[in-house]
Amino acid sequence: MILSFYCDDTSPGVAGAKAFETFLDYCAKQGIRGEASAILGTGGHSMARNPSAEEKAFLQQVARAWECGIDTHMEIMTHRGLFDFAANREKKDVVHEGLWLHEPAVTVQEYQRYFGDILAEGQRGGVRFTGFTWPGCSCEACTKRYAELRASGHRAPNPAMWQALLNLAKEGKFRGRTVPCFFDSSETEGTIHRKASDGAYGVYDLMPNAGDHFGIWENNPQRVDPDYYITADGKSGILVRHLQAGAPYCIWYAHWQGLNPARGVGWPAFTTVAERIDKHLQGQVVWMRPSDITDRYHAANGWSFVGSM
Repeated sequence: MILSFYCDDTSPGVAGAKAFETFLDYCAKQGIRGEASAILGTGGHSMARNPSAEEKAFLQQVARAWECGIDTHMEIMTHRGLFDFAANREKKDVVHEGLWLHEPAVTVQEYQRYFGDILAEGQRGGVRFTGFTWPGCSCEACTKRYAELRASGHRAPNPAMWQALLNLAKEGKFRGRTVPCFFDSSETEGTIHRKASDGAYGVYDLMPNAGDHFGIWENNPQRVDPDYYITADGKSGILVRHLQAGAPYCIWYAHWQGLNPARGVGWPAFTTVAERIDKHLQGQVVWMRPSDITDRYHAANGWSFVGSM
């Protein structure tokens, strides 16, 4: 069974560059593979342009994430309102990015231009993106608009978004030929959905089938539970259940607020889970980046590659 994870909200504002360096070093040493997002405009400006010392140090760590086994997804530019790339600032009184991805009137060209600008900012800062993560939002305006969209039958992201990602992949703007995305998740119905493809290129919603029990975005100690993943004796936990059920993968999601080694309440639990996996599941699981999963799935046109690993 494949193991991996998504980590949202990764930025120097949550925990500094040193914390991300510690995280990457640990993953590299333990052979852990997963994903951590990079939100280049979370400070209200692009950290790829005239970065502060802390932002520069953080970008240097993001640039080495790949060699440490960690993918880098764009969680859009700000995780809030749409960004003005010409003015290098977040626009005022505009739709939030996550909601914008669901607006049915947005065209492929509009999405492709905006995503392309983010990818270009990444290149400016030495960052190559592998995938894409939806930035959820529960503010009053977004909640109201999401309800309106659902009522009118628009329950999923705008399909033009997937096509825009595919077009950019075909132009070589992403690190690889497939683009793993994190939108939906389900402990019981987690699966992979092909959203767009053309020959060797593909865009996939690779759903996590395990939740965040590393403190979530609240950095809440009551939301920390390593036993949820795998118990000390290695006999139970969601990883073990998926393995016993013959699932091709177990992917969980996390948040940098709870996971980071500097002040995240979930960091000790993360290392505990890694140690338990190493102790009890050797030879039964393999760590993979989300982008490696979608690359292999796309090439094999299914999960047949898992049995030959």
